[in-house]
Amino acid sequence: MKPTIVIIGAGSVEFTRELLGDILSFPELQTVRIVLHDIDAERLETAEAIARATADAAGATPDVVATVDRRRALDGADYVINVIQVGMHQATVRDFEIPARYGVNQTIGDTIGIGGIFRGLRTFPVLAAIARDMEQVCPDAWLLNYTNPMAMNVTYLHHIAPRLKVLGLCHSVYWTMVGLCELIDVPYDQVSYWSAGVNHQAWVLRWERDGQNLYPQLDQRIAADPELQRRVRVDMYRRLGYYPTETSEHSSEYVPWYVRHPAEVDRLRINIGQYVSISAANLAEYQRVRAELAESRPLPIDTGSTEYAPQVIHSLETGHTRVISANVVNQGLITNLPDGVAVEVPTTLDALGAHPMRVGDLPPQCAALNRNFLGPVDLAVRAAVDGDPRLVRAAAMVDPNTAATLTVDQIGELCNELTAAHAALLPEPLRSPVWP
Repeated sequence: MKPTIVIIGAGSVEFTRELLGDILSFPELQTVRIVLHDIDAERLETAEAIARATADAAGATPDVVATVDRRRALDGADYVINVIQVGMHQATVRDFEIPARYGVNQTIGDTIGIGGIFRGLRTFPVLAAIARDMEQVCPDAWLLNYTNPMAMNVTYLHHIAPRLKVLGLCHSVYWTMVGLCELIDVPYDQVSYWSAGVNHQAWVLRWERDGQNLYPQLDQRIAADPELQRRVRVDMYRRLGYYPTETSEHSSEYVPWYVRHPAEVDRLRINIGQYVSISAANLAEYQRVRAELAESRPLPIDTGSTEYAPQVIHSLETGHTRVISANVVNQGLITNLPDGVAVEVPTTLDALGAHPMRVGDLPPQCAALNRNFLGPVDLAVRAAVDGDPRLVRAAAMVDPNTAATLTVDQIGELCNELTAAHAALLPEPLRSPVWP
């Protein structure tokens, strides 16, 4: 029987297009059943047109179904790819503009930080509804989550639906390694590497070609290029000894050292507020693609299969063994990080499923930063699970960037203002202001 692949939030049309291009590039997956779901009927119509155009371009013949009924979409699913963005561009703008009035600088605001906390809180109710539907109509399906904040979402799903099979997928490790190989002019397909930590703050623990450590070549490259030294993650690597696996823009807002200092913003060329412009560009891209489809112009497809979800599906369906980086709940996988929260570790895929690998201890300096990262993750999740709005404020109080920038009273006021701004999207117990 052909597998059923459901994309929740398919109206994120550019990402849907990339995922489908990768899925349909595998000969074994060219006749799958694809079900598209979105709450926006216009975007869903566009996604369906993209799916059919992509199939034509790939020479594939999938069954394509589109529906605004989520439960109907999930019925009988084998794989559920989650790419939702709750609140869309308007919520993103609020996540930046309100903290900026308090003096809190953010670059992406989707992971931790004050923006990441509230992005998580407004995503959790939708995740809970998806999980309930899956438990009832496709309990054996894999939930492949791309939606940020990744660590919060995977941890939350573990709390509310521990029996669901969940993998959090992010391409940051892959593209980090591609970029590092380009820096030292070594072909990516000739290297091996070992990376672990938390999503958006994992660490390249080993990086080798033919058994030779490639870090010394990177050191030489950095030493020879003063401009390369003006990047946050290069700065972090030089001080910590292990290269972080997310971009400088992301990395800068997970620590207290950079975005609150104007001199550091200038030295390291940090683009404050970058994600607002990215989000606006995504809206423009949607309109452009919709116009192309209306004109019946052919859509080019990328068949490079660099996204992880298509690789997961291909491995589980065919038995082809491969290793990816995946986000799963820590259960002794990284021994100096707490259990019960999401970590990112190498994961083997085969016909029997996904098998996260035990890493052991991270280097102590890396684990210390990851624990700081996981503080707001754990507290934001517990706020939603326990229905305790004080834990929202506690999450912000232990967030590295927010805590370095504001007093505790200011943090409370900021949380109250963001709560009011997002109230309709938040879990009901978390919609009230908290004073003291």
